[in-house]
Amino acid sequence: MSAPAPASVLAFAPEEGPRAQQPRPVVQRASVRGQILDALRTALVTGDLLPGEVYSAPVLGERFGVSATPVREAMQQLALEGAVEVVPNRGFRVIVRGARELAELAEVRALLEVPVLMRLARTVPAERWAALRPLAEASVRAAATGCRATYAEADRVFHRAVLALSGNEQLVGIAEDLHRRSQWPLVGGPAGRGRAVLVADAAEHLSLLEALAAGESDVVQALMREHFVAAGG
Repeated sequence: MSAPAPASVLAFAPEEGPRAQQPRPVVQRASVRGQILDALRTALVTGDLLPGEVYSAPVLGERFGVSATPVREAMQQLALEGAVEVVPNRGFRVIVRGARELAELAEVRALLEVPVLMRLARTVPAERWAALRPLAEASVRAAATGCRATYAEADRVFHRAVLALSGNEQLVGIAEDLHRRSQWPLVGGPAGRGRAVLVADAAEHLSLLEALAAGESDVVQALMREHFVAAGG
């Protein structure tokens, strides 16, 4: 069976919009809920799920070629993550986010991650940071595609690997949740993070690794704070 179509190419119209002749991506039956969740998360990042619009599980299920149940379960998870809210008898509304929320997320991430990375810069050997360079380079290649969803995944993989050196699984989980929230587009669509912004963001990963390997904790602090504020991580 063919793999599911990327969410970025799906036509996610709100429930009130036209439904006829919508393309139906094929979804593998194994771990359907997980695949639907991944597709919906991608659609959030790309802006295919529009802020403020309501989407029903049956309509989305029809487009995926599955029942409403796995879509509803995936949407419930997104509700727990703060991406959508339940609209009784209608479905789920995508949360409208503004610049203030993004700034607050950046502040929380800085409070959580910066002290940890400053400590790791003083304690982790340079060769362990060098081992993460392929992930940083992968994020640079992903940014060069200009695809927000492709870069978002590479970005999370890199940051997760960096924080994993702390040995604190709770920290990694909380930080990844905050990171994912920071990647959702603001009201007005995805144009705010074009290719040039993604490329600049990814380049900072390489600079960060160099500072970590050199044990320059002050440089790490400055880079991380600028990284969060400039592009949401």
